[in-house]
Formats: sequence, C-alpha cells, structure tokens
Amino acid sequence: MHRPKPLVILIAGPYRSGTNGDSSLIARNLNRLESFALSIYKAGHIPMIGEWVALPLIRQAGSSSLEDEISEQYLYPVASRLLERCDAVLRIEGESKGADEDVRIARERGLRVYWRVEDVPVLTATQEQP
Repeated sequence: MHRPKPLVILIAGPYRSGTNGDSSLIARNLNRLESFALSIYKAGHIPMIGEWVALPLIRQAGSSSLEDEISEQYLYPVASRLLERCDAVLRIEGESKGADEDVRIARERGLRVYWRVEDVPVLTATQEQP
C-alpha cells in the first residue's frame, strides 16, 4: 500500500514585526509560531520554522542583535533557502513582510499555501502517528 509522504511545512508569520526590537515580544512571536508546529506534526507532517535554523547561524556568525547587519544576512535568506526543501507554507495571521515574502516565493515555486492550520491535510489513520 502506498502511503502519502509527509509534507515539510514552513510556518510563516510575525517574528520581529511589531516588536520594536523588544526581546520579550520577539520571544512571544516565536512561541506563537511554534504553537502551530504540534498540530502540523500530529497531522502527519514535518513542521519547520525559519528561525529554528537561522537563529543558531546568526549567533555563530557573531551577531549581537537581531537588528544588526549579521542578522539581516541570515534571517530572510535562510527562509528562502528552506523553501527550496519545503512542500507548503502555513501563513499565520499577523503583519509580516518576511512571511509575505515566504508566501510570494512559495507561490512562485508552485508550493501550497495554507491560511489556517485546519486546512492542512491530515494523513490517513493507517499511517504512523504518535
């Protein structure tokens, strides 16, 4: 029996947007992005958030602030590179130029874009699910 492959789904939404650099608001935004990951996983897919990859790279590159030049060299380019490996994007609510760019790139590459986590297809019950 052929099983559908899990999708790698990039969760895109506000990270720095609307925070004025306030680290507690940035952390809240990351937590909000992460709050969608478990639902995607339980639906049988692989959730991905660009910051999960970009933040360690930014630290290793010597950034001292999310607003510095080093951060800018990694934050958005990492998401763009990740989209080459993703099958879809879940665009969560909230103003975000970066997330809007993720959607634009996804559409340009013919990837699916979901606007609600409920729209992400659930793999059938015969497949592996924790």
